[in-house]
Amino acid sequence: MRKNITLALAMASALALAPFAIAAAAGQDGGPHDGWHGGHGHEFAGAYAKLNLSDAQKANIKQIMQNAFSQTKTQRQNLRQQREAFEQMAPNASGYQAAATALAQAEGAAATARVQQRAAIRAQIYAVLTPAQQAQLATMKADRQARRQQWQQFKARHPASGSSTAQ
Repeated sequence: MRKNITLALAMASALALAPFAIAAAAGQDGGPHDGWHGGHGHEFAGAYAKLNLSDAQKANIKQIMQNAFSQTKTQRQNLRQQREAFEQMAPNASGYQAAATALAQAEGAAATARVQQRAAIRAQIYAVLTPAQQAQLATMKADRQARRQQWQQFKARHPASGSSTAQ
């Protein structure tokens, strides 16, 4: 159960940090330690790469991302320490349930913060784009949603035989 929760949190974190991949796809080549998290949210990075961003826009977006990453570094470290401490506890240890409750509250607060930060990042990046780029981004989003809907319809019409839903 804890592994499933951890996996779900990792997936949520990956989605929340998706915009960090923008620089890699937008032509930035600063290496693995320049504040970018390549690999997360590649579909978003691909969309921004198709917008033909100017060097100034790329620099602005990179700065937005680096600022966002540095602002939450301490929170991420504290949450990781709290998770590790909880994982080290034996289920029969005194304070185990209290630690579980505290971790659940911290995880909930972190999820809220990630969603809010992602929204702020998207708004800041959107403001960097020209009106033409904003329109192009909206068109790409609509196209992506249409393809997703087509895929869902295809899956509904062609259920996979022999697949199991149990994990």
